Amino acid sequence: MTNEAKPITDKMKGRDWLMTQDWSDDEIELALETADQLKKEFRSGIPTLHLAHKTAFLIFFDKSTRTRNSFEAGMTQLGGHAHFIDSETSQIAHGESPKDMGTILSGYGHGIAIRHDLVPGEGQTYMRDVARWADVPVINMQCDVDHPCQNLADLMTIREEFGKDLRDLKIAVSWAYAPSYVKPMSVPQGLIMLMTRFGMNVTLAHPPEYTLMDEPMKLARENAERSGGQFEVVDNMEDAFADADIVYPKSWGVESLFSNPEQAMKVAQQYKHWICDEAMMARAKKEAIYMHCLPADRGCEVTDAVIDGPQSRVYPEADNRLHTAKALMALTM
Repeated sequence: MTNEAKPITDKMKGRDWLMTQDWSDDEIELALETADQLKKEFRSGIPTLHLAHKTAFLIFFDKSTRTRNSFEAGMTQLGGHAHFIDSETSQIAHGESPKDMGTILSGYGHGIAIRHDLVPGEGQTYMRDVARWADVPVINMQCDVDHPCQNLADLMTIREEFGKDLRDLKIAVSWAYAPSYVKPMSVPQGLIMLMTRFGMNVTLAHPPEYTLMDEPMKLARENAERSGGQFEVVDNMEDAFADADIVYPKSWGVESLFSNPEQAMKVAQQYKHWICDEAMMARAKKEAIYMHCLPADRGCEVTDAVIDGPQSRVYPEADNRLHTAKALMALTM
């Protein structure tokens, strides 16, 4: 086995990664192949210094575990350095504009990554404004509309389990109850947009208050029609899980109540029975897998028996966050 990393193509250099929808199917495939390569090289101890001496700026408007550490560790493994920037302790908190910040950080380094996910109508708009002025690629680490880094890792995990041909596989993307905080809508929206592109049968389930944004719903329907898959919406977890190959139950907030978290949590308390337990998993196929972006509210979104059980893939899924983050940086920066 060679001790040298395979070269990374320059085809995507300079490209932004703001939504999965912005990249073609072939470009998504390239990102997945690159992540596979980097994962194998990491496991084999092969150095992958594709971004030697380069700098990435990681701007966070929200808390993070997997996203921050996958990008920081990933950039180190690629030979570069990642700067963590807390929006609250930077001049962003004093109103510094996306134009000024994007322009200046472009001159200091080679890439900008942003997480801005808690306010509907703000995150994706902010990132596109930064990208308009930045001379380096901008990566969406999660916004109000999409979580393209998480969903790319989700797709990588599903392919590792079922192979590249995902046609006719059923994935249940379901709301689930969580008492911790009002969680962003971007993970389920990203899932329905991306998985419908690969011929999968996507079933979205949620209580009536928890509708997703219009644009992701529109794109999911269009993607399903183009790929030959199906996209349907149901009002209960049971129907979504029936004969599913993949289940992905997680909480998200009511779009109109993100500015009123107290009221939002009162709405959620009506639906405590929306939990992924062993009885719910039994509705899916015997070989079905359970997925979650983490952190999961144990005992509310999911029982310990499921998340720690043999059908759970949450740890391989989280592991793939590192390799997809590295692929995106190596390809674009």
